[in-house]
Amino acid sequence: MREFAKPSVVVSKCLGFAHCRYNGEIIAAPFVQKMVPHVNFVVVCPEVESGLGVPREFLRLVAVDGEPRLLQPQTGHDHTEQMQSFAASFLDGLTDVDGFILKNRSPSCGLSDVKMYASTKKGAAATKGQGMFGGAVMERFPHLAVEDEGRLNNFRIREHFLTRIYTLAAFRAVKASGAMKALVRFQAENKLLLMAYHQAEMRAMGRVVANPDRRSFDQVIAEYEPHLHAALTRPPRCTSHINVLMHALGYFSDGLSSQEKVFFLDALQKYRDGLVPVSTNRGLIQSWIVRFGQDYLALQTYFEPYPEALLELTDSGKQMACLE
Repeated sequence: MREFAKPSVVVSKCLGFAHCRYNGEIIAAPFVQKMVPHVNFVVVCPEVESGLGVPREFLRLVAVDGEPRLLQPQTGHDHTEQMQSFAASFLDGLTDVDGFILKNRSPSCGLSDVKMYASTKKGAAATKGQGMFGGAVMERFPHLAVEDEGRLNNFRIREHFLTRIYTLAAFRAVKASGAMKALVRFQAENKLLLMAYHQAEMRAMGRVVANPDRRSFDQVIAEYEPHLHAALTRPPRCTSHINVLMHALGYFSDGLSSQEKVFFLDALQKYRDGLVPVSTNRGLIQSWIVRFGQDYLALQTYFEPYPEALLELTDSGKQMACLE
């Protein structure tokens, strides 16, 4: 079992941490609460911390002369400058952060599907956009894992988010060490994970770590980090997972019976058909790692990218079929 560096994640305070919604409510977010023992949460309510009380009149994003403004329709108060000032101050003060979980559809925290109204009048037409604080997060930290609690109900999105925050937390520990040997070990232990995510970036990172010009650690890490962020941008396609799993199968081809190989290939087909998660197939490989004492694969983060306690098979029902 791996030891994991705890990720640092900024989270909307209303997601189970405090009654700070405009109406004094708190939002049930079971998976966020499940994460509490396994991450370092930085809780924030941009509306309260930028000067509004609880309860308060609700906010609405309104397009004024083509620009989004954060208004309270009933009072006419414009909260735009206060929110922008808070967002800049808060985000400037963040260090060592690996991701964000923000309240979906919120005019302050929302990352997408936030209603942008044409006016404050009742029944005004609306388009979709980003909340004011959420938009600032996306602009400032495009390379980090940023999601809302609604999207985390999707298994594939949740697995991608967890993999990113734990990989980035491990990388922060490498940076803090200042040691080339730590970076070499990080690259080696994440080889299969990076192969699943982005083979071209994996190879580019390998060339950087090889460091033929004997550059300093700071120079190497500065070149390496953008490749890591680029590699982790999108979740792996299931065909990429299958490629990695078949690669791992090759380590045991001489020791497995024909029936075991057929069973494994059948499980891969079930994964391709969206009937089981990739963790089912990873579990089969892990059992053979133990059985055959395969030390190289035992160190690969691909087989345990985040703590097992956070594995949850519930799904919103979207994107379960294999994406080629």
